[in-house]
Amino acid sequence: MNGLIWSAIVSAVLAAWILFGLGGREYYFTPLAVRGYAAAHHLLRPSGPAGQMFGIAGAALMLMPFLYMARKRAAGLKRVGTLKTWLEVHLFCGVVGPVLVTFHTSFKFNGIVSAAYWSMVVVVLSGFVGRYLYVRIPRSIRGVELTRAELDAKADEITADLAASVDQASVAAQVDAFERASRPGRLSFLDLVVGDVRLARRCRALSHELARAGLEKGRQEAIVQLSTDRARLLRRIAYLQQTKTLFSLWHVLHLPLVYLMVVIVTAHVAITVYMGYVPFRW
Repeated sequence: MNGLIWSAIVSAVLAAWILFGLGGREYYFTPLAVRGYAAAHHLLRPSGPAGQMFGIAGAALMLMPFLYMARKRAAGLKRVGTLKTWLEVHLFCGVVGPVLVTFHTSFKFNGIVSAAYWSMVVVVLSGFVGRYLYVRIPRSIRGVELTRAELDAKADEITADLAASVDQASVAAQVDAFERASRPGRLSFLDLVVGDVRLARRCRALSHELARAGLEKGRQEAIVQLSTDRARLLRRIAYLQQTKTLFSLWHVLHLPLVYLMVVIVTAHVAITVYMGYVPFRW
């Protein structure tokens, strides 16, 4: 399961349903001064039946990632699913939740609502940064971080498989040229960010070269895959310590933002109830 892909699909479906099925397209584009006269106002306003449900469901999804944090820390939960699956669920909730909260606001941002909303946006954006760094730390299928020795052994294994697959001098030369071009040189933050894009471009070039050499499609794909896996793994090994350091620094920033968001959202709900907007009483 890819949490980002599923969150994009579900968010698109929800947006289409709200905009075209519930009349949101006309409602949200109606000027605020006269929006109260719109046909969908009773339904889609923040205190309306749909508006409240968007807020409640969105807030519930935004709180789900705390289960992910508990899964990582509680000894009794460490065998409940893999860390990778929990991370993908965390990402799914962290995207779909804010989408629902955005519709809950009916695109009106003022007072504490504005503070709650933009704190949520900052948390979501920082979450994408964390996910980018997380997937660059090599892990086992259960999401457990691999040691340097395990990574070196994996690289040797891929090298042996690649050597067994390449039996033509011309093909071997092309693979060697690909590896020399893909080998990490001077380590830098810019290369950490864009290096994988360059690697993908070199992989496509290698695939074209092998096809031009007349290799059958199955062998061509196998060699490109092994070469890509080895180059990517060597990049991960080279940047391992830097990535782990950046990920630790990201945690220092991300977690306080999460707690701040929860405090602001709790204050928003408390004030809303205090002002008489009781849930499910329309």
